Parts: sequence; structure tokens; C-alpha cells
Amino acid sequence: MIRGSAWLSCAGLRPTRQRLSLAALLVGDGQDRHVTAESLFVLAEQAGEKVSLATVYNTLRAFCDAGLMNEVVVDGSKSYFDTRTDDHPHFYWEDSAELTDAPKDQLHISGLPDAPEGAEITRIDVVIRVRRV
Repeated sequence: MIRGSAWLSCAGLRPTRQRLSLAALLVGDGQDRHVTAESLFVLAEQAGEKVSLATVYNTLRAFCDAGLMNEVVVDGSKSYFDTRTDDHPHFYWEDSAELTDAPKDQLHISGLPDAPEGAEITRIDVVIRVRRV
């Protein structure tokens, strides 16, 4: 719980019971995670936490807004939430609907279009779709 509390504190988020319990599931062991709201809800249930799916969605949104996580959208309808916030590519495993980190050092982007006038590029999401053969 201490790691989760420190994680929330560094972003200035109030440590509510629900935020603390979800933060512990996300970063309590120091490992990076890619979760959906539904998968985090199941993890919370398995841990005996009393939290609604709506609360999980709202909490993940608050974590993203605070810069603690990034949302990675796959297929325009499926969102994954990543606790690793540096710029890095992902593999999306089509056969298991799993999102994993891809090697950052192997990705080379040689050029980007200029941002439209009055706008700036804030992030580039690279999702490489793969399937086991």
C-alpha cells in the first residue's frame, strides 16, 4: 500500500480508499502493467476490494489525467491503461487481446508531419498488431 500511496502523492491525488486499493494492484509490486478497466475490476474483486466498475473507470481516468498512466486505444473501441509513461511502442496480440511493451530501441521514426498551425504534437502511439503462428 505504501508504494501506491507514494505514487498517488507524487501526482497530488487525494488517497481515497478506492484509489489506494487500485494503485496497490497497479504498482504495488513495482512492475509495469497494461490493464483494461474490466481486467482491473476483476483483479480488485479477486483481492476482496469493494469497488464498482464505474469507479474503476473514473479512477483510471484520474490516474491518466494526473500523468500516472497512459491510455492506449486499440481498434478505436478498446482502451488499455499503461503504468509505464515514457514514450514506447506496444505489441497488441490479436489472438489473446493482450498489450505488451515492444522494444523501444528497435523503433526508428524517420520523420513526422508538421503539426497543424496552432497545435503541437504531444505524443505518438505506436501499436504493432501481432498474432502467434
